[in-house]
Amino acid sequence: QVQLVESGGGLMQAGGSLRLSCAASGRTFRIYPMGWFRQAPGKEREFVAAISWSSSITYYADSVKGRFTISRDNAKNMVYLQMNSLKPEDTAVYYCAAGDKPAYNSDYLASSTYRYWGQGTQVTVSS
Repeated sequence: QVQLVESGGGLMQAGGSLRLSCAASGRTFRIYPMGWFRQAPGKEREFVAAISWSSSITYYADSVKGRFTISRDNAKNMVYLQMNSLKPEDTAVYYCAAGDKPAYNSDYLASSTYRYWGQGTQVTVSS
């Protein structure tokens, strides 16, 4: 099993920045792709960003491209989401996710690719 714990959420004004962190523990050698998803009130969970094990491949939702950056540190079993130029529509609970099999192409965007999920961290952006 793999446990994921997110941190770094909070309240921020529009235009500000936050960095989310996700710490993985347990059988971390099984982790391949890692991703961030978010769920706003009354909406379905949506893909935000994903990264391959080697960090050579990254994917972003169109809504965050150019503003968010995903990165990982395998030595520390961490994945990060740097969020800049925040907008009120970025308000959501953000979830870290990890997959236990290699992913290819559009697999990265699918929640079904990720076996392990964190509990989420709230990000609120005020206008």
